[in-house]
Amino acid sequence: MRDITLRQIEVIRAVMMRGTINGAAEYLGVSAPGISRLIKHTEETLNLRLFERRAGLFVPSVEAQAVFDQIRAVYKGVENLQLALDSLRKGEDVELSFASAPSVAQFIAARAIRNIRTRFPDLYIDLNILKIEETVDYLLLERGEFVIMSSKVDNPGIENEEIAATSLVCVLPEGHHLAERPEISVFDLVDEPLVGVDPDDPYGAILIKPFVDHGIDVRHSMRGRFAQTVVSLVRHGLGVALIDRFSVAEVYMPGIIRRPLKEPSCIRSYVVRKQGRVLSSFAEHAIAQFRKELTLAAQEPLSH
Repeated sequence: MRDITLRQIEVIRAVMMRGTINGAAEYLGVSAPGISRLIKHTEETLNLRLFERRAGLFVPSVEAQAVFDQIRAVYKGVENLQLALDSLRKGEDVELSFASAPSVAQFIAARAIRNIRTRFPDLYIDLNILKIEETVDYLLLERGEFVIMSSKVDNPGIENEEIAATSLVCVLPEGHHLAERPEISVFDLVDEPLVGVDPDDPYGAILIKPFVDHGIDVRHSMRGRFAQTVVSLVRHGLGVALIDRFSVAEVYMPGIIRRPLKEPSCIRSYVVRKQGRVLSSFAEHAIAQFRKELTLAAQEPLSH
């Protein structure tokens, strides 16, 4: 006895559902004689009567009930597979865990996640905010798939890929006397109360680099651990600061004046992951959205 083909199963099911050769042909979009020939050929090949002919109707035969039960089970499995695929395409019952540096998390992460949601509306997203010293454990212990960082992570078990770069900007409180200038030099800030991040922190080192490059001894009037803290202190009139453009990448930021820094500066963003780890398609898509939003933010003019 020859094996039954998927095409034969499809035709048998169509006749089961419609009850007539013409109905099955219409359902499958083929000719009725072709359906009739295939049913006859299948019955002869299997040496089994599949249908009884009653007044023009094709009724499943009693002896073939086990076959029809299996066909129903096959198609039920196909339907369940299709539902699973549809759920996967929407991200249903799937979790994507990743992390970001505070500077990127402030505004860019929300934009990227909005794009991810458009593609995968039911995807559960677990976003963590990490400092660089927390990144290695997060990745090596596989708590998340990737981290977006503002500096490379130096560890043999970690790989870094640059995905965007931008400049530093000067942030001033509203009403500050330097706000009338179209751009600010580090020399303009020498006598100003400077808010910053600890220079021993990789992010803090990036923020003071323009001063160091021009031989200026940096003395902070106060420090914060995160970019958001620095910006908040400036907003409340407690000083001025250099900050990366991504941390102030919002159209409207009341209380803050943003001005380009005259001296050249650069801060890079990296996607950091465990060496050799294969990322999910959701993670790959998320990284693409971060790359897109970081690149757009780097090109946006300062609006305030």
